[in-house]
Formats: sequence, C-alpha cells, structure tokens
Amino acid sequence: MDDATLRERVRELMPRAKSDLAEMVAFRSVHDPKQFPPEECDGIVEWLLGAFGELGFDDVAAHVTSDGSKAVTGQIPGPEGAPTVLLYFHHDVQPPLGEDEWDSPVWELTERDGRWYGRGAADCKGNIAVHLTALRALAGDLGVTVKIVGEGSEEQGTGGLEHFVVENPELLRADAILIADSGNFAVGKPSLTTTLRGIANVDVTVETMGSAMHSGMFGGAAPDALAALIHMLASLRDEDGNTTITGLDADQKWPGVQYPPEQFRSDATVLDGVDLVGSGTVSDMVWARPAVTVLGIDCPPVVGSSAAVQPRARARINLRVPPGMDPMQAQDALIAHLESVAPWNARVSFEREAVGSPFVGSTSGPAYETLTDALSTAYGTEVAIQGQGGSIPLCNVLQETFPDAEIMLFGVEEPQCLIHAPNESVDPGEIERIALAEAIFLRDYAARAARKG
Repeated sequence: MDDATLRERVRELMPRAKSDLAEMVAFRSVHDPKQFPPEECDGIVEWLLGAFGELGFDDVAAHVTSDGSKAVTGQIPGPEGAPTVLLYFHHDVQPPLGEDEWDSPVWELTERDGRWYGRGAADCKGNIAVHLTALRALAGDLGVTVKIVGEGSEEQGTGGLEHFVVENPELLRADAILIADSGNFAVGKPSLTTTLRGIANVDVTVETMGSAMHSGMFGGAAPDALAALIHMLASLRDEDGNTTITGLDADQKWPGVQYPPEQFRSDATVLDGVDLVGSGTVSDMVWARPAVTVLGIDCPPVVGSSAAVQPRARARINLRVPPGMDPMQAQDALIAHLESVAPWNARVSFEREAVGSPFVGSTSGPAYETLTDALSTAYGTEVAIQGQGGSIPLCNVLQETFPDAEIMLFGVEEPQCLIHAPNESVDPGEIERIALAEAIFLRDYAARAARKG
C-alpha cells in the first residue's frame, strides 16, 4: 500500500477515531478508588479488549498488576522471521483538577475551535486512537509482529506495569518499542523525544522550638523554623534562577531543537513582564540541566494564622535530574546542601521520596530511521529531536529488560494540549498525522531491518 493510499485511508478513518476517543473519554479512568469508582477503570479495559480484539489481536487479555491496575496485552503475528513491534499506551488519566475551571464537560469529548476537549483526549487516549487508526488503515497488511501493552496506573506512578514487564518479559519482548505518551514540539512539527530527566524528591523538616511562641513576646530572638526553611530553600537557586545545589553541575547544553523563548512563555502561561529563569537557553534549562522545584510547604495558612513564631516547618522538594547524572547521588547532594545551609543549628531531618533514573532513547538503528522517515513523510517536514523534563520510569525498565530493543517516544501531546490541566485537548490533525506515520512505520520497518541486518 503506497503513501497516498495510506494517507487517504487514515483520513477516511478520522470520524471513527473521533467516536473512539469520545467513548474512551467518557470513562472516568482515574486509578484511585478514593476519587473515582474502580469500575470506571474496568470499563475502559473492557472497551480496549473489544477494540483491539476486533482488529485481529490474538490472546487479548487484561492482567491484574502489583498495584491493582490492569495491563492490556495482545499480539498480531507477522510473517515468519519478521521483527516485532511493541505499541505502548496508558488508559488511566489524571483527575479533573477543578471541574469548575473547565469550559466544557470533563468527561465528554467536545469540539471547540478545531480541537477536541476532554480529560484524556491527549494523555493518553488520543494516542490509543492513533494506534487503532493506524492498524485499521493497514487492514491487516502488516510486515511485522505487533504487540500491545496498555498501562492502567501511569498517572499514579505506582509501578504496576514496571513489575509486570520484569515478570513477563516474553509476553512483551520486541525489537522496537514505540512509547506513545509524548508529543511534538509544536502542532505540525514532527518530533521524537530522545531524553527524559530523572527524579530525586526529598521532604525536609526543620524544628527549632518545642511549641509556637507569641511573636510579640519572643519574636526577634526565638529561632523561627519557617524563616530557617525559607533561607534554606532560597539557597537552591541563584538570582538568575539557576539551580545551585553544591556538587551538581548545572551548565549542560542541549544539542537538539531549540525552544524559542516566546513560544515557551506562551506554552507555560508566563505572565507579561515576568522573566524566564536561568542563564542557559530554554532547551538547556528544561531538558539538559538539573532543576529544583519546591512542590509544597507545610506551615500555617494566611487565613487563620496567629501572631506566633513557628517551631516547625516542612517542604517537599522535587529535583529533576538530566541524562548523565546519577539520581541517588543527586539526592545525596540535595540533602547535604540543605544540611550545610541550615541556620542557627536548627534541627533538620529528611525523608527520601521517589528516585528515578533519567532516560536516553534510541537515536540510530533501523527502527529509529524508519520512524523518522515516516514522521517526515506524514508531516512533510524535517523531524525535530527534543527532550522532556518529565520522567517515565517504565522506559528505564523496558531498556533494562530489553537492552537490544530500539525505544522511541512520540505521540499527540504537544504543548497546547494542556495535559494534566483543566481544558485538556488534542488537535485532531495530530491524531491523523501521527496515525499515518505509525502506519508507514509498521509497513516499512521489516524491510529496513532486513537491509540493515
């Protein structure tokens, strides 16, 4: 099937893609029973079993994983000796995060200004629509064995699928793994994500007194725990906003596509007149360098606070770790730095939280070359190489379990999608073009692999 025919078939399938996505968005598949009934997650799993079963997948099944979520697997066997491609997606979503901030119903796919709105429309149910559309366009004309794996708890980060991969390697083993949980640099700009920053979180607690004391009687000499914590947190960045954790290099350069500052300002909703931070380029700061963020502080809220010197304060600190940096060493450095700058001999204690390694995906090989060509053909322009500031622990598990596999990240989640935020949306043109690229990849990969082999 030539490119023109595939392009037309994908275009004709877009109404089906929209109806698929509408049905998927209607499932409130947040993997947290404290927020939504587990039946909502079960519902999307049953829907997926039916949808992929109709496409001819053998042994389509749901597997309960270690965190209680369900992983969806299946395969379509290809010709004898053909390479195997594993298509990844996740079918859980973020909670709405304030339904009153949405301009249309959260759980109802709504078209507005050329985009499709709803929780999960992009992250990651839009990517499931890509897989289904690409496979329907090929109509079984596959040159490869295709496997699927759908994760049910990616947004909660509870590790069910990571454990499942290690326990079931033969079920998921593949020559190429396409992680459809990323997106383009911008609408219409095809991109592959080749790096992910790791994570090293720490909770820090500062204690200075046995109880809160009246600020009129004791303020001035009493050691204020909240003031001590503020002093410590302020030391984590310099006046330009660069990360300044003792022992961590923070001058790395990003070699790929550059993120224009004005585009970043718009994507990040930076207020007019407020500066971007850091002395490097935007790409350096968000993809190549360590970045520290204070996620939360425990202290009295403004409303209801009293005139008292605080005896105790706590903060949760998120440290993003770039490729080439060990996350455990980075966490050690963060703790040592905070200890060294604590004033007044305040008592400081730490609780280590999540640690995740950075990831570097494939940047060469037959699968990489095939996908790059496929994206370029689908979009009619050169492919950009970008990083992502977030982390996907599963990528490292897949890399460790299948060291010979080529692993690549792509998808429909460009910045305007506002994933994890109110008014999440997807550009249907991105679904169409990414689906075409995936179809071309599944058609061409075996031939490229045979030539390279």
